[in-house]
Amino acid sequence: MDRRDFTLRMLAAAGGLALAPQGLWGAAPQGFGGVRAPSGLADLRIDGPRLNRSLEALAPSGGDWGGPNRRVAYSDADLVGRELLREWMEGVGLSTRIDAAGNLLGTLPGSVPGLPPLMMGSHIDSVPDGGHFDGPLGVLAAVEVVRRLREEGLTLRHPLEVANFANEEGGKTGSRAMSGEVTGLEWDIPTASGHTIGEGTIRLGGDPDRAAEVRRETGSLAAYVELHIEQGAVLERLGIPVGVVEGIVGIRRWNVEVEGVPNHAGTTPMNARQDALVGAARFVDAVYRSVGGMPGSAVATVGRIEAFPGAPNVVPGRVRLSLEVRDLALETIDGIRLEVGALAEEIGAETGTRFAFQPFYLSRPAPCAPLVQDGVAAAATTLGLPSLRMPSGAGHDAQSIAAFAPVGMIFVPSVQGISHSPEEFTAPGDVENGGNVLLHTLLGLDAGL
Repeated sequence: MDRRDFTLRMLAAAGGLALAPQGLWGAAPQGFGGVRAPSGLADLRIDGPRLNRSLEALAPSGGDWGGPNRRVAYSDADLVGRELLREWMEGVGLSTRIDAAGNLLGTLPGSVPGLPPLMMGSHIDSVPDGGHFDGPLGVLAAVEVVRRLREEGLTLRHPLEVANFANEEGGKTGSRAMSGEVTGLEWDIPTASGHTIGEGTIRLGGDPDRAAEVRRETGSLAAYVELHIEQGAVLERLGIPVGVVEGIVGIRRWNVEVEGVPNHAGTTPMNARQDALVGAARFVDAVYRSVGGMPGSAVATVGRIEAFPGAPNVVPGRVRLSLEVRDLALETIDGIRLEVGALAEEIGAETGTRFAFQPFYLSRPAPCAPLVQDGVAAAATTLGLPSLRMPSGAGHDAQSIAAFAPVGMIFVPSVQGISHSPEEFTAPGDVENGGNVLLHTLLGLDAGL
């Protein structure tokens, strides 16, 4: 079966289903009344094989199933994948639109006027040569949840919103635009697609000049829930099928410029050089040694480095590199920046170079809302699935949404903890478990909020 046939089959399966005319649970309770789905829906399940097939059907837009996924944000592959996703969203009854930040959004009305939406989602863009589960699982599971509600003729009290956020892997541009954290500087940042973020946003149908309109206010969502693979090995090692995420680490990034003196590689004595690359190399080593020796769970990474002029016969006069620091506390991140800055001054004095730090990215730490955590845990219990409360060391769109709404995340195991790799894999049974936990978390939140 080719991808187009699969799409038509999925659309046909969801067609002709009428929504129930009234909300299932009557008037909204005063305050938060609980986190479990109504007992009459305890046996409701997603179609697990269909969700797994949808993951496989999306894969060709980025690469062969089981091979590298090259659906990087703003690429032709991203455009193809988003169009297929849009067809599926509309096929299950969602009204779709693209906002000014390039987010693809689908909405479904609720039965109680004036209630804010419940949102589900994630992203379908990939890192270069990535896997097929990081991101797509959360989006396609959300579509599957809507499809099952439609098939059962159920209307929730709250409107539903399904989000495919733009450029998650390149900086969570779409979700950060919703929290008002995207700065003008970012639109000019190049991406793996060959387009800048601004150019790519236009390719998706967005408009960087109107991106401020995407920002949402506190109270605009009832809650946001994101299903995601763990991207680690904790759940698999412990044999636990569901992770209840307690919080998501914060991330700060800087461009670091190292200035030396370019000179002839053959005529400049070793003891007379002001080699920017030597200074940069010592800095990278110092970052790893310093942060690696600290207590706690903070991590720091230099993931990009360029030397100029980049010729084999010229002593490098300038180096540009990136510095990223992650921790659950911004205070710790800022403390690390001060420490590595002091190390950079020492290295500069030793090597005759100068260091300059320019911040260009911030993603704040985000605690998950207790009410959503409880909803995820209750859903797992309803389904007879053990769960574990745990932090997320990776960044996710949920932490952007946490700036204006209660958020929660559901983790399912990653085989051998591998992610951002063609070897990334989550077993079909775990995919199905995650979809069912998402469904029952949504039902519980709709009944209780």
